[in-house]
Amino acid sequence: MCGRYAITLPPEAVRAFFGFAETPNFPPRFNIAPTQPIPVVFAEPRSAGRRRHFQLMRWGFLPGFAKDPQTFPLLVNARAETLAMRPSFRAALTRRRCLIIADGFYQWRQGGAPKRPYLVRPVDRGLMGFAGLYETYCDPTGGEIDTALIITTAANALMSRLHGRMPAILEREDFAAWLDVDGVDADAAVRLLRPAPDSKLELIEIGPAVNRAAYDDESLQRAVGEPIRAGVG
Repeated sequence: MCGRYAITLPPEAVRAFFGFAETPNFPPRFNIAPTQPIPVVFAEPRSAGRRRHFQLMRWGFLPGFAKDPQTFPLLVNARAETLAMRPSFRAALTRRRCLIIADGFYQWRQGGAPKRPYLVRPVDRGLMGFAGLYETYCDPTGGEIDTALIITTAANALMSRLHGRMPAILEREDFAAWLDVDGVDADAAVRLLRPAPDSKLELIEIGPAVNRAAYDDESLQRAVGEPIRAGVG
């Protein structure tokens, strides 16, 4: 799963990488947690996934049939393998696919106590687009809330040192196809969801401060060990 992640690169770099129209100015976030606002990229209808927009949404997906957001389970992740079979996600997979902006995420190594947190980031220190779904939830009083989640897939060999799952990190050349809900059907979109190549990521053990969502500064990512990369260690 993915329960914490980060966006620390400048807004100008984010806009250039994802190609959205807006020019948001947002501060670096080192410890984004569920229920917080997250930046999401989606495409205009009938634009082949190329006319893109930026919007903040709540991290915690609410399907339209949820009766009470306060009691409905918090859906921050969804498994790629079962998306098409789950009533909660079927409509969004067909019509409301998005990208979740990130440049790192956190995972805790399974086994042993206490669990050790790791920062997982691109070797080139660049950006990542997680595959996501979004939904605008309408409550009984007419109020609306935009919500989103991160899709996960099986871990690659590198990530499997820590956990059996990882975010579905899309290749940049696949962004348009994932966002093109008019021209790319759900089955074809799901085929884009696969583990990232081992060579693109590195694992960095960090301190326990990331365990608390209230801590959100660059010290969280201070390494306490050498980076672990594919074929090393």
